[in-house]
Amino acid sequence: MNQRQLFLQHVAQTSPAPIALEIIRAQGIYQYNVNGKAYTDLISGFSVANIGHSHPKVVEAVQKQAAEYMHLIVYGEFIEAPQVAYAKLLTDYLPATLNSVYFTNSGAEATEGAMKLAKRVTGRSKIIAFNKSYHGSTQGALSVMGSEYWRNAFRPLLPDVYHYDYGSQQAIDAIDNTVCCVILETVQAESGVTAPAKEWVEAIREKCDRHCALLILDEIQAGFGRTGTLWAFEQFKVVPDILLLGKALGGGMPLGAFIADKKLMNTLTYDPVLGHITTFGGHPVSCAAGKAALEVLLEGGYISTVKKKEQLMLSLIRHPSIKKIKSCGLWASLEFDSFETNKKVIELCIEKGLITDWFLFAPECLRIAPPLIITEDQLSKVCLQINAAIHEITD
Repeated sequence: MNQRQLFLQHVAQTSPAPIALEIIRAQGIYQYNVNGKAYTDLISGFSVANIGHSHPKVVEAVQKQAAEYMHLIVYGEFIEAPQVAYAKLLTDYLPATLNSVYFTNSGAEATEGAMKLAKRVTGRSKIIAFNKSYHGSTQGALSVMGSEYWRNAFRPLLPDVYHYDYGSQQAIDAIDNTVCCVILETVQAESGVTAPAKEWVEAIREKCDRHCALLILDEIQAGFGRTGTLWAFEQFKVVPDILLLGKALGGGMPLGAFIADKKLMNTLTYDPVLGHITTFGGHPVSCAAGKAALEVLLEGGYISTVKKKEQLMLSLIRHPSIKKIKSCGLWASLEFDSFETNKKVIELCIEKGLITDWFLFAPECLRIAPPLIITEDQLSKVCLQINAAIHEITD
């Protein structure tokens, strides 16, 4: 029985027609299949591989830490150097009030922990979330997901969650002294890369302050340079009470985090003690990998090139069949007339060696989010390949 058959038989399937590429190696912006064919990763493993795949410094950090220890007690009485070092590095590059890091296994678990923290701090339960938002797929994160199509199949979910349109005045008006928290993506990912007005984010922040509600910003996809600054919230001149990170946080290893002021985080230590615990969150190998990846990102100067590459991408991708292009940094969506058209373009791109996909709440839009290390020459070639695929499908 070949690998494809074994994959379909023994690995749980989440869609009826998986892409099922058999990749055996990945390096830089490329992935290679069993026959040696190279595929350009245009989605960075859904914004995980911001510095590309298998960077030597990340691989070295993983190997070094694995040789020392792989698991002690992550949350207990043990001081684990990789976890401490990474928390210190992260907070060095965050505002002063984001000084305490709770590492989790994933972005979804960061969402879960942040909601618990907000309830604990405020003593309230009402949560404001947004339509077409994505914060993970566990039951708490699913409760704040912005799509009834996905929520309805798994009800009952968390009560007291209210959804509003992203960018709407209604959302601002809904914030009062009964609200526990507002949770939003700084740049909304799965609606097709939707950036809000700076004034709207500022108004949300001001209303939360006025009513002692916490602002949770989800940068699980938007963080680590994707939008052109290390953190997307830097461009909106606001600071969240709780920041959610994941995906690129682990440098390719599983890792998430919610980050807040220590005064807030300390509320999880009493009444009850062990108010939030995890067996593997902040795993030492994941933290070693993540720290090495962040150092590569910062030292390589890749973030400073993002806006220029964004403009290059926008100047080169052109076709009458594209109804709209939305972008924020090295992150874009191409809107077509239907999912059917988009799917054909995606399939042809994959056939030609470009790994891309659609968006959860915008299936008519093609996703572009290559590793930030992509060169201008490589990006130019990719854009021309996309144009050619669109031409072949639609003309």
